[in-house]
Amino acid sequence: MLDKRILFNVITSAMQNGADFAEVFVEDRKNTTLVYSDKKIENAVLGNDFGVGIRVIKDFNRVYAYTNDVSEKNLIKVAKDAALGLKSGSLNKVMDFTNKNIERNNTPIKIYPADIDLSKKLDIIKETHDTIMNYDDIIVQASTGYLDSDQMVQIANSEGLMASDRRVRTRLIQNAVASYCGEIQSAGSNPGAAMGFEFFDTIDINDVAKEAARIAVTMVKSPFAPSGVMPVIMDNAFGGVLFHEACGHGLEAEFVSKGSSVYAGKMGEKIASDLVTAIDDGTLENQWGSTNIDDEGNETQRNILIENGILKSYLVDEFNGKRMGMKSTGSARRQSYRYAPTSRMNNTFIDRGNSSFSDMVSGVDYGLYASKLGGGSVDVVTGEFNFAVMEGYIIKNGKIDHPVRGASLVGTGLEVLQNIDMVGKDLKLGEGMCGASSGTIAAGVGQPQVRIKGLTVGGRD
Repeated sequence: MLDKRILFNVITSAMQNGADFAEVFVEDRKNTTLVYSDKKIENAVLGNDFGVGIRVIKDFNRVYAYTNDVSEKNLIKVAKDAALGLKSGSLNKVMDFTNKNIERNNTPIKIYPADIDLSKKLDIIKETHDTIMNYDDIIVQASTGYLDSDQMVQIANSEGLMASDRRVRTRLIQNAVASYCGEIQSAGSNPGAAMGFEFFDTIDINDVAKEAARIAVTMVKSPFAPSGVMPVIMDNAFGGVLFHEACGHGLEAEFVSKGSSVYAGKMGEKIASDLVTAIDDGTLENQWGSTNIDDEGNETQRNILIENGILKSYLVDEFNGKRMGMKSTGSARRQSYRYAPTSRMNNTFIDRGNSSFSDMVSGVDYGLYASKLGGGSVDVVTGEFNFAVMEGYIIKNGKIDHPVRGASLVGTGLEVLQNIDMVGKDLKLGEGMCGASSGTIAAGVGQPQVRIKGLTVGGRD
């Protein structure tokens, strides 16, 4: 991390050359990536990245620069050049720094990954690789991975803020491929947490591996899904990625401030079923998307986005908040010092309701149970989305009937929110990686089981 004097001089250089706001983001990151496949190590990366990002703002004009030459002389030059890029003649002052005191710790760490031998990390993915390959004769390939990241950040700005945080995350990646009668099907199971190596005391690694294998084997033997509009029951945990993509991005101030979100101008309006309360919370202990501060140095918080169907809040960063006349919600995030921050999600989920899963199923004559979702995409302007279903089942006459593969879910965020007619009690969160203008970040997603009374299902039959 950088000395307070250096930070002050760098920010002063920007402010004396035309900026009316300047910010320095310092990052020191260590990470491990291990991939094991076909009885050999496919990839082993032990990385260490140290660098600085400098953001300067004049009115609503921004310049962002970054460097891994962290000498004081170079940082002062980078800050000056960035400020001159604003083409402003004003000279502004820097307020004295005040260290932000963070009383809580949302991500306590017991065992730092760097304290664990590499061989022990490799042993985990070798073991789970064998578990997948031994699950069934039709498993033809397994790819298992171990990831950890230990990131120290320091943030200072011209308004006198100075804050720091340490973010540690650990993840297990399990992918299985099954082949049956000329068909190929892959599936994955990828748990993670904002924890150190103690994360592996909270899961059974072989159960995780078996889950990936089970889905691949089940799906490759299944008929293709039918198509049409029908009731859809979304499972809990990673099922929340549908809300994340179809609605969450549209609530980010980066899009709302430009009027390019379908949810712009709808604050206080009813946009969802009365049963829907949606929350983004960066303070949940050890959850995948949790941090103590956001990437502008503001404390993360619990934000109620939708309450009983009414839009209550957006996800707001400082820059776009000034455009909108709103305060930060602790939602500024970035992948690394190479990216300027913007409004992003932390842990976003639909809150629990009162319905049981059995009641949801019993009320469906013919529909789809989406047990596991895969990848998807969304158009933030229109809210239109398309999601692959990794594991799905047909519901017939109020009972789960048989598995189907190749299903996709197509619709719009507003349509889905308004068509939710039952929300379950069993809230769980899952782990995802989210890409946007400020890079790829760890984002928690979640929900209880949710029933949508009518949604377009894409299939082959």
